[in-house]
Amino acid sequence: MAANPNQYFLLADHIKLSLLERQRAISLNLEPTSQDGHISRSLESLREGIEAITKERTRLQGAGETAASLTLAETEQSLQTQYDDLASQFHGPPTDTASSTISHPNDPSLADDFARASAAPAPRAVSSSSLLKKSLRGAPTAAASPKSVRFTDAPIVQDEDEARNALFPYRDDPGAPDHSGLDNQQIHAYHTQVLAEQDEALDRLGESIGRQRELSIQIGDELDEHVQMLDEVDRHVDRHQTTLDKARKNLGGVARKAKDNMQMTIIIILIIILVLLIIILK
Repeated sequence: MAANPNQYFLLADHIKLSLLERQRAISLNLEPTSQDGHISRSLESLREGIEAITKERTRLQGAGETAASLTLAETEQSLQTQYDDLASQFHGPPTDTASSTISHPNDPSLADDFARASAAPAPRAVSSSSLLKKSLRGAPTAAASPKSVRFTDAPIVQDEDEARNALFPYRDDPGAPDHSGLDNQQIHAYHTQVLAEQDEALDRLGESIGRQRELSIQIGDELDEHVQMLDEVDRHVDRHQTTLDKARKNLGGVARKAKDNMQMTIIIILIIILVLLIIILK
């Protein structure tokens, strides 16, 4: 199968969107490794595609097709640069041009998708659940205040540090969240906030999956078009092959007739020479 640059540019855009979604997941403190295997396989496919383009360029150079070879060389250089930037962005450390590369699509029709994926997540106020996550992960927290706050139905908090330490004290051995100091209303509010944040994260994940699906459909359509083009080329090759076979057969017939005529001419000449010799010798 011949190297197809358009397919590999579309694959590069697919990798860029995946890397942008990965960056968003990291900025939202979500697990970014769920797509790492897919990104790694896509990078490997892009590398193999660049190798195929290199082989095609070499073949064109050997065939003397200079213009096509130069065009393919420019395409190869562009894809190689993008591959290097994408691989460095994924494996680290990123190059100076990696950020610019992943934010600019090769296909202008994907500009809206890139804009949405590149948009920074909206800042969120510090919530009780995020503080709890930091505490459970062993993140450093503010020094415990010597004062304590007892919660009532209408708690009075003197400052933010006291409220944070009272709600979520530091634990050397993190375990399940301690709700012993909270009343039912506060526990309900806490779990409501946790569910809301989970729903928000799932919504973002759903949007990302939707964009990946649209891009996959575009890649599938592109591949179908190329399959049709290859089928048409095969039909043309078969038709020309039939014509060549007929021409070869006709040439073979002409060659056989010419050979037969030459043999007959030689026989006649030999007979004439024989007759002349007989006449001379008598």
